[in-house]
Amino acid sequence: MSSLPAPFTAAHRSYVKRLYRRILNNELDWIVQRDLWRARALAIRAEFERNRDVHDPRALAAIFEKAEAALADRKHPDPYRPPEAPDGTKWERNLPPPLGPLFEHEKYNEEHARAGH
Repeated sequence: MSSLPAPFTAAHRSYVKRLYRRILNNELDWIVQRDLWRARALAIRAEFERNRDVHDPRALAAIFEKAEAALADRKHPDPYRPPEAPDGTKWERNLPPPLGPLFEHEKYNEEHARAGH
């Protein structure tokens, strides 16, 4: 596994928060109905709370490795993307026209027609 931040630092807390968020978002990809997802979210929260008082760095590393492996095994093959996010269904649909200067095609054609003769 990649190197983990030292336990009980700001980087460690940030890593745990990101891991928790990634797991919740992955579950939301699998379970679309919020009422059903909520029960799963509470179970995930209980799992994180159960490991809250672990202070041994080796035990923490093992817990994180297990959690990352479980997340990788359960990763959704086609995760939800918000419609207007990159790769969403509306990404770059109906873009407004550019506001820059107009291209003067007649002048361009005249210059290049002379160069071609």
